[in-house]
Amino acid sequence: MSQDAVLDIFREAIITIIYAASPMLLVALGIGLLVAVFQATTQIQEQTLAFVPKVLGVFIVLILLGPWILGRILGFTEKIFLSMNTLL
Repeated sequence: MSQDAVLDIFREAIITIIYAASPMLLVALGIGLLVAVFQATTQIQEQTLAFVPKVLGVFIVLILLGPWILGRILGFTEKIFLSMNTLL
């Protein structure tokens, strides 16, 4: 296996990870920002006020985008297994 093939696989794996994780991370970031602004304006410093909405938001995004994320991961895995003969 050449060094270029390994780097291509690694690059594609990193891109797949970014595509799979970014929707949930962006939702958690957005909700965290909104809750932080709410906490700063009302001076309520409750830990669970930030935690519960983030968990619910990530769960909803996972339900809505789960098939797309799974398709991306399965597509990458299938490509690796199909190209195994040429790589070895």
